[in-house]
Amino acid sequence: MNLADALSGRAKLEGIQWMLRSGAPRRALRRKLSSLLAAPAMLGPCQLRYARLGPGCTLTAYYDALVSIEGTKGYGARPVAVTLRPDGDDNRHHGSADLVEIQAEAVRHGVAAPFRQLTADLPEWSMHLQVAPLDARFPQLVRWSDPCYARDAIAGACAASEVARDQLPASHYAVTLVRYRPAKRHVLRYDPLETPERGTVFAKLYPSEKGERVHRVATQVAEWLGDHREGMTSVRPLAYVAEDAVVLYPRVVGAPLCDYLRRPGPGVARCLERAGAALHALHSLPQAVAGPLPVHDFAAEIREVARDSAHVPALLPTIGAAIGALLDRAQAVRERLPQEPPTFTHRDFKCEHLLVAPGRLTLIDFDRCALADPAYDIGKFLADLQSWFFVYNQQGLEQAQERFLAGYAPGAPTERLLRARLYEAVQLVQMTVLRARLFEHHAAYRIERLIGRAQAVMNNLQSVLDLTRSLVNRKQPAAISG
Repeated sequence: MNLADALSGRAKLEGIQWMLRSGAPRRALRRKLSSLLAAPAMLGPCQLRYARLGPGCTLTAYYDALVSIEGTKGYGARPVAVTLRPDGDDNRHHGSADLVEIQAEAVRHGVAAPFRQLTADLPEWSMHLQVAPLDARFPQLVRWSDPCYARDAIAGACAASEVARDQLPASHYAVTLVRYRPAKRHVLRYDPLETPERGTVFAKLYPSEKGERVHRVATQVAEWLGDHREGMTSVRPLAYVAEDAVVLYPRVVGAPLCDYLRRPGPGVARCLERAGAALHALHSLPQAVAGPLPVHDFAAEIREVARDSAHVPALLPTIGAAIGALLDRAQAVRERLPQEPPTFTHRDFKCEHLLVAPGRLTLIDFDRCALADPAYDIGKFLADLQSWFFVYNQQGLEQAQERFLAGYAPGAPTERLLRARLYEAVQLVQMTVLRARLFEHHAAYRIERLIGRAQAVMNNLQSVLDLTRSLVNRKQPAAISG
């Protein structure tokens, strides 16, 4: 296999899998990571978690590097991001001076060890490595990875917040980097070491003032659902740390709804109805309560899905052509559907963001809230059910979707539910390409099957619209000639 062919996409999906799975590039990556450690023998297994091919055929792979913990026989996971570019573009070094400064700060805070260096290049493999907590776009990540800094910041923020005054900060925290996505997003978890009753705290970092908007919206939604929907709540932020653009959240007890879809039963059906009812309540949230929000229309949605799936034609030409045709059909079908004014939407309403606990369902993650067609949220959840039922190879998808719609539908316009099916098809495309585990042998099969499901949803919607138009035409009075 040729490196240039693999990274350019000319070798299709097999080339990407060769880069991620074959011995030579993996051994080169291990050697480089080992050289960054205080002692090369400290490096244990490196577990590939996710990989994505982005614009310009840039391949990014996220690993958990298991590093031996000094003085114990155990290992700790350290997130590593590896970027591979087909042309060895020097743009990957953008902000390198900032990275040097941030790396020095990581050493001062004691969060670099046992790594001596947090970034490196492998020119012969067109690789660029970043080890957590390094990120030029989120310089605050280094500080928030330091348990002492985090302890003081959490204590100060909670003391100043009316919501969190009862949240007693711990004296010592264990810090876990839950999600490390350089230049995109980061989530950290803080577990009290000596006083577990003080409660776990989560921190979500933002690169700008967006964090303030997310904090405001999440707070308003929590109050709205508290007043309008029994049995369904949303996580209420503890505080917003403006100087670091960090939103603090309490731990929410419960497991994601998707975990329960492995064995759907009456309890899951009740959760689905409750989720539908809660979403209907969210769509009634007045714009004046939510505050200023960005607007997301159907044209923007199509552009977003087209961007996210732009790499598919190079890897899987037949599937890429099918996606392009489906998006074209979606735009044509949309013109045939009645529209309604945009309203408050969550825009990431899916099973992973619904946490199930006895007698309660809690909604999380308000990063993508916008003014949009309420059918977007309905369609996204229907598509998410499609995806999970396929992954778990479960029967009963239609019944699960019906239970969700039964919770949402009373009083909902029929036209909204029709548009929801349109969004279901479009969102299933986006979910499929974003969730695809490119390094797995059966990746092509899963992508093909799920895109086929999206096509089936679109076919069914078009059949309904054609039947409706036919019935309407039959009811029209016959033309009088002469």
